[in-house]
Amino acid sequence: MTETQIILSIETSTRRGSVCLTRGNEVLGSAVGEDIGSHSNTLLRQIREVLEQGQVTLEDVDLFAAAIGPGSFTGLRIGLATVKGLAATLDKPCVGIPTLEAIARAGGASALTVALLPAGRGELFAQQFTVTADGTVTALDEPEHIDPGTVRLKYGTEPNVRWCGEGAHAHRDEIRTWAEQNGFSFSEAPAENPKSQTAWTLAPLEFQLAAHIAALAQARLLRNEAVDANSLTALYVRPSDAELKYGVPNAISS
Repeated sequence: MTETQIILSIETSTRRGSVCLTRGNEVLGSAVGEDIGSHSNTLLRQIREVLEQGQVTLEDVDLFAAAIGPGSFTGLRIGLATVKGLAATLDKPCVGIPTLEAIARAGGASALTVALLPAGRGELFAQQFTVTADGTVTALDEPEHIDPGTVRLKYGTEPNVRWCGEGAHAHRDEIRTWAEQNGFSFSEAPAENPKSQTAWTLAPLEFQLAAHIAALAQARLLRNEAVDANSLTALYVRPSDAELKYGVPNAISS
């Protein structure tokens, strides 16, 4: 595999969602959804848009990449079903990228990043990472579905944290309060001194997560970690509302 593969990446686990077309480090086309409606109404149009921007066809795509979750159950199913259908039809490989990993990469380099994504009812999907300057993301724990109080217990005593994602922005005031109670500084801009051991930062909110999914997928492709369409599965982290209420299993594995 080379670093000039054309990658079509799709992210439908968040409310807005995004689509990106890349060749190596070059972005050929990009689209971000609006915080309205369903991905089922916009995804195919966005795919057409980025292909037109990049002046390529679906047949030119070498790899399909998708966010696998956690996130919206409905959104994930729409995105994964679309990617699996395209990849199977064109006999092209796939790569699945955990959503929280893409959120961490979007937040920039950090020795300790906590990625947070809303999980409904005031709860959060959370995971801890390190992110290097070249965009390599390493998980330090497993993704969890937890409440803000548990987030504080798990991560709130660390002296140097970069908070990332929609969940972090939704709980900005609480995170600021936690920092003040621990005697840590808090900033919504990148820390002036990244080596400071008493600083918390809130990374800017990034809606174009598909670009980061593409970059992470390229690294996996170069490590020969791509799979076929049938092997692409979702990372839900928690049971669906139907499972919790009625004991109904997921209708599909992805």
